[in-house]
Amino acid sequence: MRNNISKLLLISVATLISLFIVSMSQADSVKERMAARIPAINSLMDEGVIGENNQGFLEYRSGARPQQDVVNGENQDRSSVYQAIAKNQGASAALVGQRRAQMIVENGKAGRWYQKPDGSWFKK
Repeated sequence: MRNNISKLLLISVATLISLFIVSMSQADSVKERMAARIPAINSLMDEGVIGENNQGFLEYRSGARPQQDVVNGENQDRSSVYQAIAKNQGASAALVGQRRAQMIVENGKAGRWYQKPDGSWFKK
């Protein structure tokens, strides 16, 4: 009986370690993808094509949608990050995104577009 409990414990620990390693490798790939997009996003933001909305996501400011795959990919990765943080913090992903949006505005670069909590846009 004791031997079976030891085996179950060992299997459980091995499973948790495997899940942790997978999570870490997924986090690394998200980080790498987001870092690779920075130049394209900075360019779009400097041109005023996109801005940071009040939910912590990138949003187009006009009908033109250049590099939509970059913007969509960034927003998908941000969503994954917000969900992971929310799960860890016991909060909603929406709340995490809103808090991140506030941080982005506070630390944001002048000349770029940001969305206020009421939905209106301003150029910093």
